[in-house]
Amino acid sequence: MTGMGGRLREALRIADGRVDPDQLVARLEAVHRFLGIVDGHLPDTPLVPARTLVERAGTRLALSRDHTVVALAGSTGSGKSSLFNAMARMDLSPVGVRRPTTGVTHACVWGPLDGGTRLLDWLGVLPRHRFVRESLLDGDDESTMHGLILLDLPDFDSVQHSHRLEVDRLLGLVDLVVWVVDPQKYADRVMHRSYLREFRRHRDVTLVVLNQTDRLSPAEVPRVLADLRRLLDADGLEGVPLLTTTITDPAGPDGLRAALERTVAERQAALRRLSGDLDSVVVALDAMVGEPRTALAADDPAVAALDRALGTAAGVPTVVAAVEQAYRHRAAAATGWPLFRLLRRLRPDPLRRLHLPGPQGAPSDPAESLVAATSVPEPSAADKSALALALRTVAERAGAGLPNAWPDAMTAAARSRLADLPDALDGALAGADLGMSRPRRWWRLVGAVQWLVTIAAAAGLGWLVLGYAMRALGLPELRHPMVGEVPVPTLLLLGGLLTGLLVAALTRPVTRWAARRAGQRAEAQLTRAVAHVGEQHVLDPVRTVIAAHADARTVLEVARHR
Repeated sequence: MTGMGGRLREALRIADGRVDPDQLVARLEAVHRFLGIVDGHLPDTPLVPARTLVERAGTRLALSRDHTVVALAGSTGSGKSSLFNAMARMDLSPVGVRRPTTGVTHACVWGPLDGGTRLLDWLGVLPRHRFVRESLLDGDDESTMHGLILLDLPDFDSVQHSHRLEVDRLLGLVDLVVWVVDPQKYADRVMHRSYLREFRRHRDVTLVVLNQTDRLSPAEVPRVLADLRRLLDADGLEGVPLLTTTITDPAGPDGLRAALERTVAERQAALRRLSGDLDSVVVALDAMVGEPRTALAADDPAVAALDRALGTAAGVPTVVAAVEQAYRHRAAAATGWPLFRLLRRLRPDPLRRLHLPGPQGAPSDPAESLVAATSVPEPSAADKSALALALRTVAERAGAGLPNAWPDAMTAAARSRLADLPDALDGALAGADLGMSRPRRWWRLVGAVQWLVTIAAAAGLGWLVLGYAMRALGLPELRHPMVGEVPVPTLLLLGGLLTGLLVAALTRPVTRWAARRAGQRAEAQLTRAVAHVGEQHVLDPVRTVIAAHADARTVLEVARHR
């Protein structure tokens, strides 16, 4: 709809009646913005009428600002072709009595045909069925009708299905419709249910004519008119002008002619028709939008459930358990007896098995630096089902109370990046700071104590061994200093061993407690990382749809204001 606002304003400058041109343009532009906002969120089929209106609005008014298109519509035998000829005062359209004769649309143009050629092309009226009524000889008599394009449509109840399709097409394009009924079929159910009721929003561009009143007695005419008025009111066409015509009396069509002259003079029919179409479209769009909807809050239970499901699917419990195991493993390697430390280092680090940061935050192997993904196990079928349920719950929560199309859009948005979730979650685990990159200070302190007592035990053992060796070689006996009754070497050996065991025993519960704390800190970090992935891949797309819904409601308020 490029440039629609400028084209419409130019086309509507001539209007000065009940429909405000600028306001009408604003409403149409609001519908255009609405379509852009909901594009990709709502299904296309229900939006077709709105798209058609936006397309037709600019085209119709840009084609001709000086012509008013009026269609004579009716059933077989209503006499609309005879009325068409009577209005034109020429035999232009063939007339039939027993069967429909008008198989194609005929057009009569008052004024030069050049100005309406493009409009008639758009309406689809064939050139051989176009007639010009005004000429130099009778221009004064027909000048009040200048700018009128009168169409004689096929019968809507014709046995030819193509005739009805033609009628339905043109009824959506013309500016004003004159429904021609006769005394015998004015209450036809098909006409009232399928056509007249559909024009209840177009009362300003609808006329109803009771034709062939010469077939009624003077006393019957008021009764038939009263009954017809009752039917029209039931159709929602209260206030629609109801006229009588007959072609047997030269003055019979005068009332209809006067009504058309007023319509042509006002040049409001196209605007009123467009406004009525816009009202219908806005009502349909309003039903599609529903009530306002607030965005999902961060503390919403559905969001919390989504974070839990994402964490489980990502393997957060597995990583937390590995962090606790790695903490105990590294603490034991740093605080145990030096000999046992060497044996401990031969065991694989639990975090390194998952391709997560090893001791000192460095990979255990240079090749690991090229590995982008972790080795966290794939989620189980139960975990995947729980995640799918969490996604559905978020979508249902976001679309609660809205028409069906919006919950469907929320669901599609929540699942729009589902294929990217595994890699994103894996990357979140790999990039999270698990707090295991550096040894703890107390590890070093305890490790230093263990080295001291081990050295003391080794010194005592060496001292004793040296004494036994000298004695065995017959060398002078090595006298050991005493502490009470215990030789110092023995004290060093036993004291070192017992102190090492005591330090190890005291360190073990501290290590378990600290490992749990490390797991809790890692879990908090991983939960935040996973929640960030959920924001980007699930909640942000859903909130985009919620924002689109809010914007759609805002512009629809502009389109609704008349």
